Amino acid sequence: MILGRLAEAGLPTEGILVDLSQRHVLMQTTQFALTGLPAEKLSQSSYISKMIIAGSVGLFDAALNYLWDETVLELRKRVVNFDLQYFYEVAEKSDKRRQELKTEDDLPKLDDQKLLTGCREIGLISEIGFQELELIRYMRNWASAAHPNQAELNGLQLANWLSVCIKNVITLPYDQVTAQVKRLLAKVREQRLDDSTIREITAFFVNLPPAQADPLASGLFGRYTDLTTAQDTLDNILRLWPALWNRTSDEIRYNFGFRLGRFRANGDQNEATLARQLIDLVDGAAYLTVEERSWEIDSTLDELRDAHYGWNNFYNEPPIARRLREVVGQNSDIPASLNRKYVLDLVEVFLTNGNGVAISADPIYQELIEKFTPEQASLALRSFTDSDVVAKLHRPLSQQKWGQLLQIIGHKLTGRNERELFNAVQAFTGQPSQLAKDAGIKLHLQRFPN
Repeated sequence: MILGRLAEAGLPTEGILVDLSQRHVLMQTTQFALTGLPAEKLSQSSYISKMIIAGSVGLFDAALNYLWDETVLELRKRVVNFDLQYFYEVAEKSDKRRQELKTEDDLPKLDDQKLLTGCREIGLISEIGFQELELIRYMRNWASAAHPNQAELNGLQLANWLSVCIKNVITLPYDQVTAQVKRLLAKVREQRLDDSTIREITAFFVNLPPAQADPLASGLFGRYTDLTTAQDTLDNILRLWPALWNRTSDEIRYNFGFRLGRFRANGDQNEATLARQLIDLVDGAAYLTVEERSWEIDSTLDELRDAHYGWNNFYNEPPIARRLREVVGQNSDIPASLNRKYVLDLVEVFLTNGNGVAISADPIYQELIEKFTPEQASLALRSFTDSDVVAKLHRPLSQQKWGQLLQIIGHKLTGRNERELFNAVQAFTGQPSQLAKDAGIKLHLQRFPN
């Protein structure tokens, strides 16, 4: 009847609604997916209701959009119930933009990619959950009613994605470490810590791996350099900082040096003074960069990532890519402290967003990659172990660009370990996203420093 009315009005009717068989599949399999939701959650999941209604009438693209709306809503709830300020410190890398993030109402200012990445970094979703949700986010952007497309969805896909969102977001409990971090943050914020509590918390730090210590350190660094933070909280952070610093990676330590440089460059002298207090407390002067342009390279890379993952990236990326080329210079002299970030960010943007190539920016990315040193080429070769790169390597276009990347860097791999790993990667017959899971390749990776 509805299609008849559309036809009478001269509107398209072909390919508008999914056929009945797929609708039946969705309705049958959705029942099983919903068994994972407790009653109190079911009564609050209005977007899931809208998803099922949209799917029942054959509007699968709209159904996917509603499912993603429910997922984002639940992620934001988890963030608020955990520690909102801590999340902002970890999820938004730009000090300037982070100043605009204060309350729950500011959460929509973060795009979905930052929301997902931030939740993963602070432990609100698992690594596996992040990869599955990243795929759904990608499909939502390019195969749902949120964006013009010609993609076809089926009932099993939608029901499976509903199950993924229920399992990895709506009903996922905190793991032990994440729960302890939540309690720690509350204590640091709400009361002056006594000696016994300090010893208890520092004992918790002893076995904390960098993957979990780094976000916590970043959050405390941001809280300490916030001019509105209470004195008791500042004192608590000072007492905890040395023990936490011992568990952090060099990458995050250099990041604190860059943030100090940005404070000075922006004229934020009070914040710079506070940042220097934390760095001096742990004799961290070695992590302060002397290259005046380091902070500019770092901030340009952040801008490039934001443009790459944002809307209209094909239009927004080229001017930032040109600025990066100018800042890097003819000899591509990158400070050692930025090597890893520089390489991984370039690899990410070169692999595209999976939907198309940024025509005006791509030649610049290729030019910069062609100037990689052997050390940088080695980092690029091993980038398939990086979570964000893995997320891209699920997509056909990014897989093609991965092959092109290997061709560019192949002759730069001068070390024996690099050449042997390169040969193993070239010989791998599976999907590039599965490279890091291959037993033989894992053995090659063990020969490299972490």
